[in-house]
Amino acid sequence: MIWYLLRRTGAAVVVLLGLSAIVYALFYLTPGDPAVLACGKGCDGERLALTRQKLGLDDSVLLQYWHFLEGLVVGRDYSAGPDVDHCAAPCLGYSFQTDQPVTAMLLDRMPVSTSLAFGAEALALLLGVSAGLLSALRRGRITERILTGVTLLGYSTPVFLIGLVLLLVFCAYLQWLPFPAYVPLTENPGEWARNLILPWLALALIQAAVYARISRVGALETLVEDHIRTFRAYGLRERQVIRRHALRGALAPLVTLTAVEVAQIMTAAVLTETMFGLPGIGKLTVESVNSVDLPVVVGVTVLAGAVVVLANTAADLLHAVVDPRVRLA
Repeated sequence: MIWYLLRRTGAAVVVLLGLSAIVYALFYLTPGDPAVLACGKGCDGERLALTRQKLGLDDSVLLQYWHFLEGLVVGRDYSAGPDVDHCAAPCLGYSFQTDQPVTAMLLDRMPVSTSLAFGAEALALLLGVSAGLLSALRRGRITERILTGVTLLGYSTPVFLIGLVLLLVFCAYLQWLPFPAYVPLTENPGEWARNLILPWLALALIQAAVYARISRVGALETLVEDHIRTFRAYGLRERQVIRRHALRGALAPLVTLTAVEVAQIMTAAVLTETMFGLPGIGKLTVESVNSVDLPVVVGVTVLAGAVVVLANTAADLLHAVVDPRVRLA
C-alpha cells in the first residue's frame, strides 16, 4: 500500500507540473505583451518598462517559468525600482485590475464555491443513490420507468435552464425562498442553507441523474449474484440484504466517478454562480476573463486543475483500500 501511495503521489506531482507548464505557456507566452495589460491604458514608456521589470518579462522563457514555480512553492519577490514586494507562497501573482494578490482573492471567494460544490455533491449523492436503488428494486414496474424518464430528463437539461426554472418557480411565483444572496455559515447556518438550496438543486439534479444510472446498474449486478441468493435462502431479511450488499454494490462504482465529476461541478459552478449572483470563484472567473486579468485567470485555472488531480488521486487511493487488487495494477 505504501508503494502504491508513493506511485500515485509521484504521478500527481508530474501531472501538476505539466499542467502548470501548459497553463503558463497558454496565457503568458501567446502573442501579446502582458506588461501592456498590467500597465493599463495611458501607460507611458517608462511605466511600461518598470512593469515589465516587475513581472520579470525581460528574462528568458525558462527563467520566467522557473520564477512562476518558485512563487508557488516558496514565494516570490516583485521589484520595480527601489520598492520590493514579497508575495508569499503559494504566489500566483497580482491582479492586473486591482493589484491585489491573486491567492488572497481566491481565498476570499473560496468559502462560497466550496459551500456550493460540497452541498451540491452531497445532495446529488443522496438523490442519485436513492433513485438508483429504488429503480433497481422496482425493476420492470412503473416506478422504474418514471425514474428512468426523470433521470434522462435531468441528464439532458442544461444547468442554466434548471436554475432559471427554479428561480421563477420558488422565488418569483411561489415566493417560498428569497433570491439567493450568500450568507457566511459562521454568521447564520440557517440562512446560509436557505440561500444556497436553489443553487444546490440546480447543480445536484444533473449530477444526481448520473449517479442514479450508475448506482442502478451496480445494484442490479449485485442483487443477481450467488451470495445474495444464498443470504435470502438462509432467511436474511430483505432490508439487511439491501443495506449490507445491494447498497455496497451501488456505491462502489461511485468512488472514482465522484472524483471525476468534481470537474463537471466546477465547470457548471461558473454558470451557477453567475446566474444566482453568488460571489464565488466561478463569478470571479467570468469577471477576470471579461477584463483580461491574466494572473487571476491563470490562478483559477491552476486551482481548478489541482483540485481535479488531487480528487482523482484521492479516489484512486480510496479505491485501492476498497479493492486491494487495484494496488497490483
